[in-house]
Amino acid sequence: MVVNRRQLMAGAGTAGLGFALAGAVDAVFAGTANAATPKAFRGYGELVADPKKVIDLPAGFRYTVFSRAGKDTLDGGGAVPGSHDGMYAFPGGFGRSVLVRNHELSPGTDIPAVPHRDGLVYDPACAGGTTTLTVAGDRLLGHVPSLAGTYRNCAGGGTPWRTWLSCEETEATPATDAVLTKKHGYVFEVDPFGRLRDAAPVPLTALGRFPHEAVAIDPHSGIVYLTEDAAKPYGLLYRFLPRRPLGGPGSLRAGGKLQALSVPDVRDLSAVRELHTKLAVTWVDVPDPDATTVSVRSQFDAAKITRVPKAEGIFWSEGTAYIVSSYAKKSDGAATDHSGQVWRFDPKRSTLELVLRLEPGGRFDGPDNITVSPLGGIVLCEDGDGENYLVAPSADGTPYPLARNAGSDSEWAGATFSQDGRWLYANVQGDGLTVAITGPWWRG
Repeated sequence: MVVNRRQLMAGAGTAGLGFALAGAVDAVFAGTANAATPKAFRGYGELVADPKKVIDLPAGFRYTVFSRAGKDTLDGGGAVPGSHDGMYAFPGGFGRSVLVRNHELSPGTDIPAVPHRDGLVYDPACAGGTTTLTVAGDRLLGHVPSLAGTYRNCAGGGTPWRTWLSCEETEATPATDAVLTKKHGYVFEVDPFGRLRDAAPVPLTALGRFPHEAVAIDPHSGIVYLTEDAAKPYGLLYRFLPRRPLGGPGSLRAGGKLQALSVPDVRDLSAVRELHTKLAVTWVDVPDPDATTVSVRSQFDAAKITRVPKAEGIFWSEGTAYIVSSYAKKSDGAATDHSGQVWRFDPKRSTLELVLRLEPGGRFDGPDNITVSPLGGIVLCEDGDGENYLVAPSADGTPYPLARNAGSDSEWAGATFSQDGRWLYANVQGDGLTVAITGPWWRG
């Protein structure tokens, strides 16, 4: 079937996705999801053109831009860095949220870099890292650097102990880029509440050195799941068995075992076209997680692992992980073409189920980040061709527009809700904007 914007999640294969992700955001980590079925959602109406040509929203909604790359100033000096990407909102008390925001910056960029302040810098040659913002609704109370000197901080994920895992989407080393002083391609833990005894950047080497995209943690077992956005060859899906599961801030430094996904007789997940297809999965030990001489994804016999074209977001909800493959192209070596897949991983049954597949030619393409409102609503970030939207699908699978980037074709990233569900924070990456959106969320 060809899926357009009005049909993106419609049909038998995708209605389950809407229901499965309904529930409180904090339940993703705490395991205390609200069992009540949300009322039927019918969208918020058509988008109203923004006279400022920044963000189009439905009637009754409004936005505030509160952090502009290169235009606003961080506490203590220095311009707000650019290329905003993954982000998560932690409850900060007194109606506040604490946002940790990635900056997907490479060395030598002309875009404002994350300032290099004492105790925060991993590699002086690099421009990426994270900033931490304290907000009350749409009011910015403060923003400071929280990790610096890292390379292309793309996505990541929150932990059950309220820290942010920031992922480098690279595998560059001083041998491949002489400007670098250290190897890259790691995950770094950022504690917005200052509980780490040693806050200096420490690469979590046991989680592997590869082009990381996103992370999700099973709040019951402590197992960490990681996606890899890579090509030639395509990346893999990994799981990490920590030596100190659920051990709190800094516990992942203790190490553990890294494994890669293997689905018998399926070498490339893009080959699966039939919705509701379930695949039995196993896991294969990674020989050299630090990729000393060979990239992690190239260390296996091709028949023993399963590749995922453009593996992007991963999000834990209701005992399962949702994994996004943004798109696949035969011309790039994929088994088939598609404009997006979403897989549901069930750790108890060790199965993957295809719950969404977008065929080329539809108006939606390039699904990436996903978040869930405490009120039960889902928001998807588009990183596709042409115009890009935030999309709010209904529980029966019908997608509705929530916001449109009216200023450019830049992707949306880092969508995340405040704990009370009143505010949606999101990034417009290419425009260097972080915005707060609010409105009658209950209206739909």
